[in-house]
Parts: sequence; C-alpha cells; structure tokens
Amino acid sequence: MHNFSYVSKKEAAPYKNEIISLLKLVQKEVKKYFTFRFDFVGSSSRNMITCERNGNIGYDFDVNIEPNDPEENYPASNIRRFIFEAVQKHMGKYGYTKIENSTSVITIKAIDRNNRRIEHSCDFAIVFHCSNGKQQYIRYNKNSCSFSWEYRGNDYYIGDKFQWIKDNHLKEELRERYLNYKNRNNDPEKHSRTILAETVNDLYNEYTYRRR
Repeated sequence: MHNFSYVSKKEAAPYKNEIISLLKLVQKEVKKYFTFRFDFVGSSSRNMITCERNGNIGYDFDVNIEPNDPEENYPASNIRRFIFEAVQKHMGKYGYTKIENSTSVITIKAIDRNNRRIEHSCDFAIVFHCSNGKQQYIRYNKNSCSFSWEYRGNDYYIGDKFQWIKDNHLKEELRERYLNYKNRNNDPEKHSRTILAETVNDLYNEYTYRRR
C-alpha cells in the first residue's frame, strides 16, 4: 500500500519546466529526421500530479510526443529509437539517471540513490492522432523486442467523461478515488495515465448507471 498525496502547481512547476527544456533539446536532436510537438496529458494536465512523500515515488509527469512524419518515412522502431536515444543523451542535464522502455511509454527517473527513492519521473508516449478521432501509440512488445503502431482502447478516451464529472461537481470525489487507486496499485507496468483513465471511467459509469 502506497501513501500518495497531491502536489501543487507551484511545487511541480520547476520540474515541469525542466522536462520542457529537455524536450526542446530532443526536438533539436531529431529534427534531421522529423519534427514533433509535445503535450502534457493525464494527471499532468489536470492539476492532479502526485508524489509519495515518505515513500520512494516522487512527482510523476505524463507527456505525449507526436512526430510529424506524414510520408511515413520512418517505421515505429526508428521513431522510438531516435527519441529514446535523444532523451538518453540529454536527460542527465536535468538529474535523470535512469531510462526504461515500457510497453506504451519511455520512462525517465531521477533517483536519490542515498535514500533509495525516485525524486521525480516522466512517461513519454509517442502518439499519432488519426482523422477518425482515435489515437495510435508506439507499443513495445517485450517478448519479440519489436515496435508497432497500435490503437488505444476505448477506455482511454476520457475527455468528455472528465468534463461530465466536473460539470456534475464530482471532481473532489474523483481526486479522492484517484489517490485511492494509486495507493492500491502494485503493478509497475500500470502508469499514472492508465490509472487516471480507469478512475474516470469507473466514476462516470457508476454515476450514469445510477441515473438510468
């Protein structure tokens, strides 16, 4: 069982600004191949960043990276590798010492080795927004060590549901439930954006079912 709490915008701002600076260096590094835009998403874009102050998990950020490759000159494996290597090259300037290839994201972590805790981390998902309103992401298959573009599942699209929760004055209940879900999560492969989507879907479905 974890003990997460919320972090204020002011407290998280210096680390968010460092991630922005890092991504600008990555943009310069890969511009010979393609350009990209980036957006903070999930809890990072909704003032719901958490940390475990007395545990070993610090602030966590979520960012979408959307490459501009309309001619599809590069396969998913190359795009992910170019970005991974560029992040790895420059992340040390901002205190990040560990980088990992997860199934749906590239994760970087700043680790306080003396106290054996993660000070802050960021998950980068490489995505493409399709004309049909769906989103694809580059998925890493660890069994075959391969990369491919895959569609997000329907439960990932929470924008309208999140707005409904706000409009119906359930934001505080969402915040409480999200912390509860994070505190109960022991799956290192389940990242913050997934837990937030699960929380939003559960709360929305519960309340709309009651009103039927």
